[in-house]
Amino acid sequence: MTTTTYEPLTPETDLRRQGIRLGDIAFKGIAIAAALATAALLGLIAWKVFDLAWPAVQNFGLTFIWTEAWDPVTEQFGALIFIYGTIVTSVIALVIATPLSIAIALFLSEIAPRRVAAPIATMVELLAAIPSVVLGLWGILVFGPWVRDHLEPWIQDTPLGLLPVFSGTPSQAGIFPAALVLTIMIVPITSAICRELFIRVPQELTDGALALGSTRWEAIRGVVFTYAAPGIAAAVLLGLGRAFGEAIAVNQTIGNHNAIPTSWFDPGDSLGSKVASEYQGATSLQQASSILYLAAILMVISLAANIIAQFIVVRFERARRAV
Repeated sequence: MTTTTYEPLTPETDLRRQGIRLGDIAFKGIAIAAALATAALLGLIAWKVFDLAWPAVQNFGLTFIWTEAWDPVTEQFGALIFIYGTIVTSVIALVIATPLSIAIALFLSEIAPRRVAAPIATMVELLAAIPSVVLGLWGILVFGPWVRDHLEPWIQDTPLGLLPVFSGTPSQAGIFPAALVLTIMIVPITSAICRELFIRVPQELTDGALALGSTRWEAIRGVVFTYAAPGIAAAVLLGLGRAFGEAIAVNQTIGNHNAIPTSWFDPGDSLGSKVASEYQGATSLQQASSILYLAAILMVISLAANIIAQFIVVRFERARRAV
């Protein structure tokens, strides 16, 4: 028979308990204040952007979204060119980066020995530390000429060259080179998150699948992917949000052409790139407010991407719990 001893209530223990309670209250207050401050800051940024964009909103209305013209001389402005460039470059980058990131994460977490995985993971994550302006300069001075001279001609020699989006003259600055630079920028983020997800999969689940006769790939597909699916979806959409918001590197590699290109090899422009390159040189209030209108559209697109990400994560989580 065991006996339970209780600490006698003394002035010292009472003060200690009060200190613990005060610490809990202080921690809760700081956490709530930080969350509210973040929400307030986001609200203030959104309000300021929409306030400065309001003259253009009043003048052009929603037709601004599907208007292609951008002419500061006649003060005719529209966002369609830049919405197209933003979505196309981001989607191309996402399609290329997603399998690359998952493959890197699987190699580092499931295949490579620990002494090899650690330095490779560090090098991959160091890519995220390269400033976007440096990556953009590398893209236009080194990577762009290689894409123009080797990659794009090779694509045109394959069956993909029959598609209109891969026609035209190869160029070192355009939609496709900018999308490849974005791919390099989002791979480290997505692969790092996926690697952490794969490492956290309970080992007994994988061992159980192998013990039941599954191959290594079947265990990865049926256990690892299923367990980490919500996080993978969030990582991919986080990379998409990163691609949507990038401005400097895209500005240096996309070509800054105010027209919707017929080929992905041709120069184009994006929302972030246009805001970064033209706002400081705006010559009229209408032009400045139109540029802020582009920024407001970019905020809405990013918000929509985050909402979709949350929806997908919840759906994946429900499906996993139902299994």
